[in-house]
Amino acid sequence: MTLPPHAARRTWHAAVNPLHSTIYFSPDLATEFAALGVTHRVAVNLASRSAALGAVGPGAVTAAFYNYRHDHVARHLPAVWRTITPEQALAARLRAADTTLRRLLGPETIASPELAEAAALALRATEGCVRPGRTLYAAHADLPVPEEPHLRLWHATTLLREHRGDGHVAALLLTGLDPVEALVSHAATGRGMTPKWDMAIRGWEQDDLDAAAARLRARGILDADGELTEEGRALRERLETETDRLDAAPYEHLGAEGLARLHELGGGFVRQVLAAGAFPRDLTGKA
Repeated sequence: MTLPPHAARRTWHAAVNPLHSTIYFSPDLATEFAALGVTHRVAVNLASRSAALGAVGPGAVTAAFYNYRHDHVARHLPAVWRTITPEQALAARLRAADTTLRRLLGPETIASPELAEAAALALRATEGCVRPGRTLYAAHADLPVPEEPHLRLWHATTLLREHRGDGHVAALLLTGLDPVEALVSHAATGRGMTPKWDMAIRGWEQDDLDAAAARLRARGILDADGELTEEGRALRERLETETDRLDAAPYEHLGAEGLARLHELGGGFVRQVLAAGAFPRDLTGKA
């Protein structure tokens, strides 16, 4: 089934990914992991997202995450698995997702038929996802689907997020952007993380970001002011178009009507979590 141009991309950005991503900036996640003896924010981030892979080492996680600095990952993995198990990490993350969404959306939305409908639509979309070549998606797809509607929705957005992310990594390799170049060029669009957060979460240093910007300028992707050139904008659009192609299946499976409804419902929930302060004000932008 043919969908309207960029409809799946718009829905993913506006109604899918932000719902999943609330977990990464939630104080509830830190609280749950601290109760298990894990208090370093980077260790919490790495363990919570990689736990579905099992107690793997830094190499597998660096490969799957793509844009994290390897020695940054290696400082916390596999050491964190000497404190907790992946199963404990997954359970802690689900508990944190529960309390986070309840706090951000409120009891009326949590109990609403619209939220249950959105969960059903998102889960239907995941029926179109595929495992081969999708490391993070495939690992999360092996996890059980929660019972409560808001957690079913969060689980579905997790699967859709990782499915697109795995495809995006493949597109980055084809486009020829290394991990830091990908971050710097994304930031230049105004939609990526700011350098502050790339350094705090992904472990890069200012010298890494500056060197990547220099390489991008030499390739004609950034201008002297750090803005995308015409060639740079075209490259980023090719990257997103290829990601769209690799991620089309779940949304084609859902169909145009279902996709429009998911966009409507999920977009409303995203506006609620944004209004409730789910993300830092300086998370994205050019500076």
